[in-house]
Amino acid sequence: MAAPLDAREAERSIGSPRAARTVVEWFSLTCPHCAAFAHETLPALKAQFIEPGKARWVFYDYPTDGLALQAAVIARYMPVTKYADFIDALFVSQSSWAYGPGNPTDALWLRASDSGMDRATFDRAVADKQLRDWIVSRAMDAEARWNIDATPSFLVNGRLYTGAMSATEFSKILAS
Repeated sequence: MAAPLDAREAERSIGSPRAARTVVEWFSLTCPHCAAFAHETLPALKAQFIEPGKARWVFYDYPTDGLALQAAVIARYMPVTKYADFIDALFVSQSSWAYGPGNPTDALWLRASDSGMDRATFDRAVADKQLRDWIVSRAMDAEARWNIDATPSFLVNGRLYTGAMSATEFSKILAS
């Protein structure tokens, strides 16, 4: 794949690039299973594997609907250093912005604003067709290359795992 054109296409990850294990996660920001994984499992994995430098976590957008795609584009307009926290905030508040009453774009604007994004940047993100196409292209590539067909999906040591696992289950995979 070509080098990123700008920060919007830069890799989004947490953990040391020198970690012994790398986990690639494909997620959709409107997926309740992804949200559950983000708040119930990932914090324990961060403490046990990512923060001590044993694992690196790479985030890949795999939007399963138009709203998830819009949220992914907005998230990629966040500075790389704020991306993981913004994704986490979207998962924590998913029931209100994705499934609550009102206009979801307005709800996403509130989340982005709370995370430091200005309105002009938000509006550029919402209108960025090139980035939307790039995200969809990467999701289609993941589907073709890795047979991704559900979220969340994880690639660990060349093996694909699907579904929101518990921290105990995922720890066994990372410890093997």
